Amino acid sequence: MSADDKRNEQVEEQVEVDEVAANAEQDAQAETGEGSELDALKAQLQEYQDQALRAQAEMQNVRRRAELDVEKAHKFALEKFVKELLPVADSLEKAVESTEGQEESGELVASIRQGAEMTLGLFLGSLKKFNVEQLNPVGEPFDPQQHEAMSMVPAPDAEPNSVVAVVQKGYLLNGRVVRPAMVVVAKAESAPKIDEQA
Repeated sequence: MSADDKRNEQVEEQVEVDEVAANAEQDAQAETGEGSELDALKAQLQEYQDQALRAQAEMQNVRRRAELDVEKAHKFALEKFVKELLPVADSLEKAVESTEGQEESGELVASIRQGAEMTLGLFLGSLKKFNVEQLNPVGEPFDPQQHEAMSMVPAPDAEPNSVVAVVQKGYLLNGRVVRPAMVVVAKAESAPKIDEQA
């Protein structure tokens, strides 16, 4: 082989090596392009899955809130109606109270009292069927969430801050206060004097 043939052969080998290297580089770039495209698609898929999970969780929360709202609506739908009926109970109680101590007044007063007591009993029984409870907190500690203090009086026999008298009974509907009990609260004897005129 002559020197020219050897040179031609070396040049051809170099061209082949260059072509193989270029092809390898193109393949690597194609794989990298496919890899980055694949990574982008995976990231997009993950984002869509996260969005779907969030949407599903939000729908469960909305459904749960709607169920609670419906339950509360059923539970407390009678609240306005009960508020309108409470003065009737108060009037019947006042009628019974006004006839106390009037036993010697005759049969008429006794029969009126008995009728008012029976009517009041029926009325309170009907309210109880719909989960309306009466609050008569005499002797209990004062609870500002269920009682409304009308005044404080010195009461040496009672615990301080306890209810000594009920001006108007309170009512609960399914555990929620419909009307707080208006009460008189025992004042602590050593309590500092409050300037009520201020």
